[in-house]
Amino acid sequence: MKKFVFFLVCLFTMQVVVADNDKPVTFEQLPQAAQGFVKKHFADRNVAFSKMNKDIFDVTYDVMFVNGDKLEFDKQGNWKEMKCKHGLVPETAVPAQIVKYVKTNYPEARILQIEKDRYEYEVRLSNFWDLKFDLKFNLIDMDRDDD
Repeated sequence: MKKFVFFLVCLFTMQVVVADNDKPVTFEQLPQAAQGFVKKHFADRNVAFSKMNKDIFDVTYDVMFVNGDKLEFDKQGNWKEMKCKHGLVPETAVPAQIVKYVKTNYPEARILQIEKDRYEYEVRLSNFWDLKFDLKFNLIDMDRDDD
């Protein structure tokens, strides 16, 4: 039991030491897919900085724009999150099925944030609705957060 506890303490210590390994990178050091995505969908915004986040098991990249909007990419340069606090997520950057659903059901709303992981898409709308879609773009959950 003592060896197991010691192992857990060592593992936790390694994670803490390695987890905060953020490193500024130039835009040109981002994966090609990420560069292309930014140039295609966010060409009207100025990049403030970009960084690489290293953790024990994964690498991600963040791009922050001057207006405070933020993108997150995986190590291959595929988008994971688009968070637009002061702008809107461009419709061209969002899967067409999600854009269609939002336009049909919430014509007055705009997409402020979208996040995808291995199982689902989470979408935050300007009318305070949070929508969840599975990978086949079926609505699986919704919640209103108007605090």
